[in-house]
Amino acid sequence: MKRDYYEVLGLGKDAGPEEIKKAYRKLARQYHPDVNKEPDAAEKFKEVKEAYDVLSDPQKKANYDRFGHQDPGQGFGGGGFGGFDASDMGGFGDIFDMFFGGGRRANPNAPRKGADLQFALKIDFKEAIFGKEAEIEIPKEDECGTCHGTGAKPGTGVETCQTCNGTGQQEVVANTPFGRIVNRRVCQTCGGKGKVVKEKCAHCRGTGRVKVRRKIHLNIPAGVDDGAQLRVAGEGEPGVNGGPPGDLYVVLRVKPHEFFEREGNDIYCEMPINFAQAALGDEIEVPTVDGRVKLKIPAGTQTETYFRLRGKGVPHLRGSGRGDQHVKVRVVTPTKLSEKQKELLREFADLGSGVPQEVPHNDESFFDKVKRAFRGE
Repeated sequence: MKRDYYEVLGLGKDAGPEEIKKAYRKLARQYHPDVNKEPDAAEKFKEVKEAYDVLSDPQKKANYDRFGHQDPGQGFGGGGFGGFDASDMGGFGDIFDMFFGGGRRANPNAPRKGADLQFALKIDFKEAIFGKEAEIEIPKEDECGTCHGTGAKPGTGVETCQTCNGTGQQEVVANTPFGRIVNRRVCQTCGGKGKVVKEKCAHCRGTGRVKVRRKIHLNIPAGVDDGAQLRVAGEGEPGVNGGPPGDLYVVLRVKPHEFFEREGNDIYCEMPINFAQAALGDEIEVPTVDGRVKLKIPAGTQTETYFRLRGKGVPHLRGSGRGDQHVKVRVVTPTKLSEKQKELLREFADLGSGVPQEVPHNDESFFDKVKRAFRGE
């Protein structure tokens, strides 16, 4: 049995670096084969040197103090815990792989699902409200029809990588203070695929895939909002090693409307009325996404008053019914008056009521929007 290193040097376990060095020099001179001709001098010298090599190295000394001799045949003098191979230790090897960068990879030849794709589609405001059918064309990769995804020239096959024996990994052995560690890396020959193609397909250049443009029919449901996603199963990238293809996600981008605004399932708009309509009351026509409807304005209505048109909003995406349309009326002050109109307003003012103050706005732009809304644009 191998002797304790401290015993070999004649030291206690609390010995410091200088004491260890001093003891080694003394014993080395005593048992050096060139000086000592005793039969066992060479073995004793080797034992002393081995003890010094371990105890003079802080890391090795710490390991020795903790674990002692792990392997009588090799021990610390041989470079580790008896030269064990972490890959031969089952779950314990996984721990070493985790700490030293190896990591176990999944079987490179196992079927894997293809990548998902995303496509942005712009639709109009009313198309989002009522839904529509659409056809889009997307660029994507598809399986090569010539080699059927193998990447090999027709008539040839795919071979198992000889470097990694089809595992997709290479093992690199490194000696560390903890022993001989097997570090697993992606095989540089096959790129982790576990297979190599000797003669590549001319059509896809050995990739097994080609770029195509695929037409896809979409059914956009009524009530979708900006940012909504439609999932089209199986229209993503092709799978690997016979795995299923990924999915396509179509992200809807709804164009804003110049007259209508949407908040959830409700629609908002703004309608102009004149002073007489606000004061005396009236019935006006209001554009909606379904067409024109009548709205009663009661006498004495103030500017920026809201009225609700029930069921004239956006259909509920999940379930029945629709939201409402909210109409904000704005009393518009005329800027061009005839002499007769001015006279009547002065008479009205003399009767005790003030003339409405002008509301700053861009009348031409505002009225243009209202006109286009009436036309259903």
